[in-house]
Amino acid sequence: MKNDKTISVLNNLIEICKDGQEGFRQASEAVKDTHLKTIFGQFSQQRAQFAGELQQEVMRLGGDPEKSGTLSGSMHRGWINLKSAITGGSEPSIISECERGEDSAKDEYRKALEENKLPADLRDVVQRQYTQVKAAHDQIRSLEVKTHH
Repeated sequence: MKNDKTISVLNNLIEICKDGQEGFRQASEAVKDTHLKTIFGQFSQQRAQFAGELQQEVMRLGGDPEKSGTLSGSMHRGWINLKSAITGGSEPSIISECERGEDSAKDEYRKALEENKLPADLRDVVQRQYTQVKAAHDQIRSLEVKTHH
């Protein structure tokens, strides 16, 4: 059974994961601090994995999975100012932009869960990813506090 609404919700989340993957990759390349590099690198891989999982689900539903994020064209939602933060080279501002990117990812996941009647198996996948996105966001927020003090 092909459910276009569910497929479109999943494709939106795939875009968000791809954006996060790209945003974290750029952040990880831009920061000098090896601890930050590692964290951003891990989040980038995590988002790639999330996108892959969601793409599988879309295919299972008979849909056409989203292949890229919006970053390939224009930067998306929260990640919009990352380029200028990277150009400025300030680690605190790069961390802030990553947190902003995560804010929008968190919101999109929350909306996907609240506003849609996702089938139970998909709901579990999205809920699990949402929990990890929130954890990433909180970890980045704690980095932000450390770099400002």
